[in-house]
Amino acid sequence: MSRDTPGADRAPDAEPLPPERIARSAGLAGIATLTSRILGLVREQVLAAMFGASNEMDAFLVALRLPSLVRDLFAEGAMSAAFVPTFTRHLAQRGKADAWRLANNVITALILVTGAFVVLGILLARPIVNIYAPEFANVPGKIELTIYLGRLVLPFLTMAAVAAACMGMLNSLRHYFVPALAPSMFNVATLLCLLLLTPLVTWLGQPPIAILAIGTLVGGVGQIAVQWPALRREGFRFTPRLDLRDPGLRQILLLMGPGTLGIAATQINLFITTQLATYEGVGTVSWLQYAFRLIYLPIGLFGVSIATAVLPTVARHAASHDHAAIARTVGRGIGLMLVVNIPATIGLLILADDIVQLLFERGRFLPSDTLATATALRCYAIGLVGYATARISSPVFYALGRSRISVMVSVATIGLNVGLSLVLVRLLGFSGLALTTAICALFNGGVLLILLRRHLGQFDFGALATTLGKALAASAVMAAAVYGTLEGLRQALPGHGLPSEATRVLLAIVAGLIVLALSGPVLGIREINDAIRSARRRLGSMRSPTPP
Repeated sequence: MSRDTPGADRAPDAEPLPPERIARSAGLAGIATLTSRILGLVREQVLAAMFGASNEMDAFLVALRLPSLVRDLFAEGAMSAAFVPTFTRHLAQRGKADAWRLANNVITALILVTGAFVVLGILLARPIVNIYAPEFANVPGKIELTIYLGRLVLPFLTMAAVAAACMGMLNSLRHYFVPALAPSMFNVATLLCLLLLTPLVTWLGQPPIAILAIGTLVGGVGQIAVQWPALRREGFRFTPRLDLRDPGLRQILLLMGPGTLGIAATQINLFITTQLATYEGVGTVSWLQYAFRLIYLPIGLFGVSIATAVLPTVARHAASHDHAAIARTVGRGIGLMLVVNIPATIGLLILADDIVQLLFERGRFLPSDTLATATALRCYAIGLVGYATARISSPVFYALGRSRISVMVSVATIGLNVGLSLVLVRLLGFSGLALTTAICALFNGGVLLILLRRHLGQFDFGALATTLGKALAASAVMAAAVYGTLEGLRQALPGHGLPSEATRVLLAIVAGLIVLALSGPVLGIREINDAIRSARRRLGSMRSPTPP
């Protein structure tokens, strides 16, 4: 997928990507992300059936939240924002050999720093958990289980940091499919461990939930392993190296240091939400987690994948100080995001109960859990456009060397989150926490976009407003088709069996997609028309005989 000849010591083509190339790159990342997210949903289905919304599941989710938070703040979030522009600049201006030296330096530093975090976290696990989830102490054995699981999963932080560096390198080289597929290794490893090692863990006298911690560590190794062959084909060889005088490393640290908050407002807000949720009773943490897992699918497909395709191009334009090209590239990315995210939001609002019931309601996951999770899902869905906008906009400030702008917005967002959470959790219970997260995501994404326009000075908000209006019109027609199909199928296929549930949900989604596709030519939605033309070209090339 990279346009380099493997192993050649030259940078990828620095020419800007046209709209169809951005859509294609986002599509490649989206396909891989879809695979990963589907595997993630399968993983959540198995977990829901085996553990439901129980004390054990609450304990594991809180234990995993800490390394996940540090990973999102320090490794994946700041890495994508700080490392990719710097690495891309080295590729474009100095060639691969110099870029490899920078990568070795960064990876070595990541291993040392995250290793220190892991050791510190293991030593301080008890006070950290006591601060994070004090209410767990009221349930016998729950806080001890959380501490035990937290110590087991903490090494995942180092693995995730190295995997994020590999992902950034491959994205800079215009590999999108393999890096986006890497997170699926986490889900595959967890599923395999659940199926194969659970009897062994029980036989050894360990709690069955401990198998999830083991699967997390195996998945961390898998995320690195799946990307390593592509890097080796490009010529990368890891050699431990730590040169604190390296200007590239210093530049990355300058971007990452003040910007660890800037790229991950959503994760910090989730941290606060999880802490407050522990006061709302057994199952609340699990309901919110299951709901946010479902939101991760459209975020990954229609936010992260577009941001992944946009950032390397923005970094190249930033290196040449071409603000007009940056504005065009970001505008295309935001427009594409709106066209897919607004229909996704409407679809989730309509189908929330049916989707949760289909995916999770079995085993220890009860109808009451379905109702609670679907309520949280609807609240999270309101902020979907905000999540995606922030994922696209925030890294641009890093590429421009303006990370402090993103930091200031995130600090304001976190303050808003704390205030709203305290108010809405009293008014709406646990669903108020999900709604707060969505409102803060919209605030974060909207303010970042406004400030980006001010900084670039030539952002075409008129074109975005037109795209937004068309996307809303298409979504309204789509919503009618989805709702009508769903209600008709409820009359034709009543009951709660898996075949009827799956048929209702799938046919309603298909009906919505067909109406959405037909609305592209009628409303003149460029992004939908481009996607249809691209799909036709691919189908045509698949049908054409291969020349001898």
